[in-house]
Amino acid sequence: MSLITCPECDHTVSDKAVACPGCGYPISGHLPVATAIISRKPPIERRRPKLPNGYGSIKKLSGNRSRPYAAYLSTAGYTSLPHRTTPPAIGYYKDWHSAYLALGEYHRSPYDPKTKDYTFADIYTLFYRSKFEQARKPFSLSAKQAYSAAFKNCEVLHNRRFLDIRKAEMQEVLDNCDLGYSSLCNIKKLFNQMYRFALENDISEKNYSQFVTINQEDDTEKGEPFSQEELDILWKNKKDPAVQMILIMIYTGFRIRALETIELNAEELYFKGGVKTIAGKSRVVPIHPSIRTYALRFRKNFPHFRVENFRKTFFYPTLERLGISVTANGKKHTPHDCRHTFSWLCDKYGVDDLSKHLLMGHSLGKDVEKAVYGHRTFEELRTEINKIKV
Repeated sequence: MSLITCPECDHTVSDKAVACPGCGYPISGHLPVATAIISRKPPIERRRPKLPNGYGSIKKLSGNRSRPYAAYLSTAGYTSLPHRTTPPAIGYYKDWHSAYLALGEYHRSPYDPKTKDYTFADIYTLFYRSKFEQARKPFSLSAKQAYSAAFKNCEVLHNRRFLDIRKAEMQEVLDNCDLGYSSLCNIKKLFNQMYRFALENDISEKNYSQFVTINQEDDTEKGEPFSQEELDILWKNKKDPAVQMILIMIYTGFRIRALETIELNAEELYFKGGVKTIAGKSRVVPIHPSIRTYALRFRKNFPHFRVENFRKTFFYPTLERLGISVTANGKKHTPHDCRHTFSWLCDKYGVDDLSKHLLMGHSLGKDVEKAVYGHRTFEELRTEINKIKV
């Protein structure tokens, strides 16, 4: 007897063997051709690797199924007395190798299989319980009600699988909401905190809420305009660079934050910039004749303008020195009062409503007539802002 190589699978077999034990190929001289064909085993379509201990298991389920192969995690950690608990399937697949790849993906980035089908409402319930019911510090009733109200305003997402939700769907919730700015902030805050909870608990791998924006004017920015008497005091001290900056804010309507990045066109005499909303960003505001000189040199006076530095070092000390830091109602003037003053001046001197909205960067919201058909040329805006008298 000697060893030979099987011509079919290259296994080493005895020359006395009837057929190759590995693949069933008939060894020459021992089986008739017809018998050899019948005895040959069907070829193995694809060799299945052996699953390591603790890796999990793959089972083919009975019945006529489009995805008959179920991938299960290891039973370790899923035992209880007196009966063993079957681990949940991480998914169902059309063939064995797809199930094997799914197990490999799980072991590369483990997750709780039970959470992959959680809805938006399920995640909210878990988040709410973690934040309020299991928290060490107490929360006010108003805080709980704010989150509950925000959740109710997301009803369209309640039954959506959380892992399927994308930025566009959350953005649509905010854009279609008729509530005020503070309510939209609460909804966006809810999105942010739910995704943070999902990331911390390995439910989600990406935070889509970070891309969501509020495209509505902030209607909660409280303030009180400077009175005419206070404006007169500012004009009497117009040689002070800090006063000149305050006058620029008053006669342009820009928020103080916009002055950090605002662009000056010295030839055509306008400012371009803005913050907050889409309507407010990169808007063009013609320079009022009364502040033309100050506008042309404001970068020279404040080459490294920073909001917090200007507030503490110039704005508040200047108003206190001039005796106008407090309003007639006993409230402290803030930089945002300059924007309120611009709005008041527009109303006082008859600047038309559409021009005022465009100059201040207000969102026209659901006013279709203004949003679609409301247009003003640059010269028309200049004519309107020049109506304001000093």
